[in-house]
Amino acid sequence: MTHPNQTTIHLDQFLKAQGLVATGGQAKLVIQGGEVLVNGELETRRRRQLRQGDAVAYGAEEMVVQFDDDEETT
Repeated sequence: MTHPNQTTIHLDQFLKAQGLVATGGQAKLVIQGGEVLVNGELETRRRRQLRQGDAVAYGAEEMVVQFDDDEETT
């Protein structure tokens, strides 16, 4: 469950939300397999808390964590 004023997201949830992986299981495999960088450093913890402005790289994709203040959450 997310909160309206959410300021963090888990790394595995971020990969799924951005469509970089299809499932949580796939997220776990790519993270623990050493295929994901956070702010230029290898990250193997799938529950790593990402904050606004963190850079996540996986494969040829690099994305910056952004939280939309007016975005509705479920």
